[in-house]
Amino acid sequence: MFAKPIEHRGIPSLVISAWKTVVCVFLLVILQCCSGKQDQKVFRIGFSQCLGSDDWRRTMLEEMKRELSFHNNIEFIYRDADAISERQVSQIGELVASGIDLLIVCPNEVEPLTPVIGKIYDSGIPVVVVDRRINSKKYTAFIGASNYEVGQNAGVYAASLLKGTGNIIEMSGLPAGASPPIDRHNGFMNIISKYPGLRLVKQVDNLEDEEQVLKSDEGINLIYAQNDQMALEAFNICRKLGLEKKIRIIGIDGLPTRGGGLEMVEKGTIAATVLYPTGGQESILTAVNILEKGHFLKDNQLSTTIIDSSNIRITRLQNQKVTSQQNDIDRRQHKIEQQEIIKKNQDRIIIGISITLLIFLILAAILFYYLKTNKKITRRLAHQNEEILQQRNQLIELGKKAKEATDAKFNFFTSISHELRTPLTLILGPAEEILSSPKLPVPVRSQLEMMKKNATRLLRLVNELMDFRKIEEAKMKIRVSENDITEFVREITNAFAATVARKKITCRVISEVEGLKAWFDVNMLDKILFNLLANALKYTSEHGFINVVISTDALCGNILIKVEDSGIGMEPETLEHAFDLFYQGDDARYRGTGLGLALSKELIILHHGSITIKSEKGKGATFEVLLRPGKDHFEEADLEKTPRPYELNQEEAQIFINEAQPLNTEPPGEKEATVFAQSILLIEDNPEIRLFLKNQLGKMFEIIEAENGDTGLELAFDMIPDLILSDVLLPGKNGMLITEILKNDLRTSHIPIIILTAMGSVEQQIDGLKLNADAYIVKPFNIRCLEETIRSLLNNRESLKGHYTSELSLQPGRVTSKKIDRKFINEFSAIVENNISNEHFGVNDICLQMGISRVPLYRKVKAVLGYSINEYIMNVRLQKAKYLLLNEDISISEISFRVGFASPTYFATVFKTKLGITPKSFKEKGHAD
Repeated sequence: MFAKPIEHRGIPSLVISAWKTVVCVFLLVILQCCSGKQDQKVFRIGFSQCLGSDDWRRTMLEEMKRELSFHNNIEFIYRDADAISERQVSQIGELVASGIDLLIVCPNEVEPLTPVIGKIYDSGIPVVVVDRRINSKKYTAFIGASNYEVGQNAGVYAASLLKGTGNIIEMSGLPAGASPPIDRHNGFMNIISKYPGLRLVKQVDNLEDEEQVLKSDEGINLIYAQNDQMALEAFNICRKLGLEKKIRIIGIDGLPTRGGGLEMVEKGTIAATVLYPTGGQESILTAVNILEKGHFLKDNQLSTTIIDSSNIRITRLQNQKVTSQQNDIDRRQHKIEQQEIIKKNQDRIIIGISITLLIFLILAAILFYYLKTNKKITRRLAHQNEEILQQRNQLIELGKKAKEATDAKFNFFTSISHELRTPLTLILGPAEEILSSPKLPVPVRSQLEMMKKNATRLLRLVNELMDFRKIEEAKMKIRVSENDITEFVREITNAFAATVARKKITCRVISEVEGLKAWFDVNMLDKILFNLLANALKYTSEHGFINVVISTDALCGNILIKVEDSGIGMEPETLEHAFDLFYQGDDARYRGTGLGLALSKELIILHHGSITIKSEKGKGATFEVLLRPGKDHFEEADLEKTPRPYELNQEEAQIFINEAQPLNTEPPGEKEATVFAQSILLIEDNPEIRLFLKNQLGKMFEIIEAENGDTGLELAFDMIPDLILSDVLLPGKNGMLITEILKNDLRTSHIPIIILTAMGSVEQQIDGLKLNADAYIVKPFNIRCLEETIRSLLNNRESLKGHYTSELSLQPGRVTSKKIDRKFINEFSAIVENNISNEHFGVNDICLQMGISRVPLYRKVKAVLGYSINEYIMNVRLQKAKYLLLNEDISISEISFRVGFASPTYFATVFKTKLGITPKSFKEKGHAD
């Protein structure tokens, strides 16, 4: 809640009087500041520039501003016409209307500007014309260089550079009729015409024409560009054509700016530039002399000169010196202005002190008022505090209820875990009893062993969940004893020897100290090491390495156990949440229960130690377990007086590894290799499920295995199986993406795909079917149902083959169940029909026209039509021949050529071999019928 706004009538009269006094004093100060006397008359100069965007004219404007810094009595107004004469005429009118004392104008075009400038001159306003002359003498002064002289300077230098012999291109840049390029051209020609060996090949006004001339005439020796920018563009064209060392370039302007003519000469980009002064400084000096009734000349012609490698250094130094002096002048001017500001500030100090005293009086009055107001606010805040305390008590009550609800959930969770142990015990007990029978058939034993192993794994997960509950309720008791930790780590690591050997992984235990003693709970530390080693084995590929390093800290004596691997590493986000309970992240490669690492961290905390992880994607991972030395950090109740014996459970180690063992479904003895007519691509990352399905389905089909999405996609394109059975959650590309890719590819669109997954919601099944999956089966599934689904899909595919091939190419338009397959059949049959008379037509021609390689095309045709390509082409030829024999009155020889046979004899032989009757007999019999 907030205090009400202060009302005017509530402020004491003293405060109001003080405010009135302050306002009066401020008004006096403002009047004094604005009442300075003007000792000097201020002149208004207007400058109309035809175009201000190029470097030469920007340099002109900078020179004007530099000169203006010496004249404090000048108000300078600038307008840019952007090379539009109508706009320049309009802007000059605006400048005159604003009351200028003098006009400086750089005309864009002579004809439109001449009458306007003459009219202003006649009105009594002085006019200074810069750079370009007008067609009258109605101006006060002209400042500019002679373009004719510029051309002459360029011509003299060109003649000297070429020694009187060579071919030249001139770049004018401006459209025909403009006075500067005409004068510069005439001056240039005036000189080179005196040298018979010099020839002007062509005068161009754009880069395209110049490039064309350079390509067509290889004898060009020099380019005369009428400004430095065009000279740079000419150099770029020469460099593009590889002529930069052969052709010399002369520019005009000689600007000292970055990238200007002086820099280009200095770098050797162009041979020379003609200095064309802007006249900016001279314009301001002339204007000031005119306004102050001083001496000035009506016509001021600026000097031009050639700048080349012989004088560029001196010219650059002069420009740098001028710039340095100008900067020094600017600094001095700035210092003078600062001194003036200080003087004015000192004049106002006394007034400021007076105002400060008045402000103090006002503040005192306001303070008095707000002291009274503060009491009201304090009472209001006290009421708000009472409300906040009530809300806090309500939140505490809600927190208690939330805790009770959470505890109820955990109690329910614990009860369920206990309930799970009973049926698991009833599963494991009978399974072990049955497995103990020596007469048990081998296939049944293999199935029971897999059941027992997975039931044991489920029991371990239940136990881990109950361990978490105990830790949360502080009921997990640690019992530590002194043991040889080096030998303990070796024993647990050796439990994984079989898996290490199978995957061809280098696994070493490296210890700095043999017989290293440490206090730890053997039943807890073995779970920690089992989890870390199983994690390393899971993500380390063949021929990788796992190092278990045991070391001690020389300073603190801490014991450090490192588990290093060369696996796939972790993403930064996965690394950040690696020890979070139930965290799995978005990376399909890191899948599990989310319990192992989280439980390991809690068990290490019970040891008063720590566990950390370092990892980068693609560079493996390193887990570090730190244990403190001695036993002083444990409670007395945590200590075992005698070391607890530890027995390694090899079966438990295999459960941690989650390694699938082959299922023996046949009695011992030699097995004969079976060749199956149909193949199934099985894409599943779980090795046990993959092995189970392989053993079940391998009796009827050839099984092709893939453990991740990327490998599965490659095998689908390489092998073109008859059916694909894929999980959804896979490393790499998931099952949904694989389905979408395969169903939209011409090579694999005909293959039936069954989605097999634990994600069984209706929405997920609909998403799978939308991608044209042929079936969606949810885990756990009935193996017989899966087998029947596979048979049904393959039988349907065989029926479609018969449908397509019943009449071969005579009925190519029949409807197929898949749009992309229908498109393939129509396109394929059309190509064959269109080339039926070509005796050389074959597989390569079809591949070329359809854009498919031989192997995928062969497999696609075989899968959809049931024929090889050559068989299909031969059958189409014979079908066409049968039609012609029955319906066309032409000779058998002509028919043989129409259907692509090289000779009638060969045609008759093939016809009789395939149909059991000669073409002549078939025709006679058909007509007789």
